[in-house]
Amino acid sequence: MLARLGGFCALILLHGGLPAVAQAESITQFDRFFEEVLTFKARFIQTVFDENLVPLEESSGQLRISRPGRFRWDYDPPAEQAIIADGDRLWVYDIDLEQVTIRKLTDALGTSPAAVLSSGGNPKQNYRVQDLGQQGKIGWVALHSKEEAASFSEIQLGFERSTLRLIQLLDDLGQITRIVLSDVKENIAIGAEWFAFEVPGGVDIIDEAG
Repeated sequence: MLARLGGFCALILLHGGLPAVAQAESITQFDRFFEEVLTFKARFIQTVFDENLVPLEESSGQLRISRPGRFRWDYDPPAEQAIIADGDRLWVYDIDLEQVTIRKLTDALGTSPAAVLSSGGNPKQNYRVQDLGQQGKIGWVALHSKEEAASFSEIQLGFERSTLRLIQLLDDLGQITRIVLSDVKENIAIGAEWFAFEVPGGVDIIDEAG
């Protein structure tokens, strides 16, 4: 159910050593993104790879983020799904299954990439941040959770001119997910209605929010 949230890293590990000269720039871009960007909207293409980098699944859609704590991921057909958070609760609406799962946001996200991107502060409070330097036009930063029971072994964020362009994840099983962002817009008005969800009639409800 939350696999797609979990689906957000190890392709960058194939890059090898990177010039130390470029490394400071990556952290600067990282800090700017989390300190200055309050809203974020983009199209995305998400690809899941196995441990041998063989593509397993590809999906696309649009995401919206309004810090702190509010986000929406809308996945395109054929596997339509909406993942919506209003700062308190999380709804996962599987359109094909006609099913909605409701959870408390803090319980659902943990140390996931969605929690990182929608947090109200700099992730350095909860993650060890490693500057991986520049690869082409992209400056890379790796995040390692300070919690032992983290959702992912590593989260990597790629920035181009301080704009987030790539998200890469590696889980404990070696599975990799890469999210490529396009049509990125920062600090634009995003109405609160995007983060509200009214359960459609006739839909099964799994309420784990208590």
